[in-house]
Amino acid sequence: MDEAFFPAFFNSFFIAFGVMLGGSLIGGLASFITGEQLLTMIYRISISLRIWAIIAAIGGTFDTVFSFEKGFLNGETKDLFKQFLLILSAMGGANTAALIISWLTKEHI
Repeated sequence: MDEAFFPAFFNSFFIAFGVMLGGSLIGGLASFITGEQLLTMIYRISISLRIWAIIAAIGGTFDTVFSFEKGFLNGETKDLFKQFLLILSAMGGANTAALIISWLTKEHI
């Protein structure tokens, strides 16, 4: 965690948001080229892409595991709490993008 917390917090949200929207739309374009149903595939891709967007937003799993280890074993709860908030921010970005995709595709009806 070399950067300050609040820029990392917002970066985490918008990276997950962008991975969800971009990945779903580009995957939907590929499904359109191959003759699949466009909106249905965009929705399905967004469901399966959610966990990968969260992992991409927090920068991989090793830094997070190291921060959790440092928080538990060294008693540095501040780092543990920061990592928890970064993961929550990434989850919020992925969920917001999934909600927008669900609204645009109308697949939840």
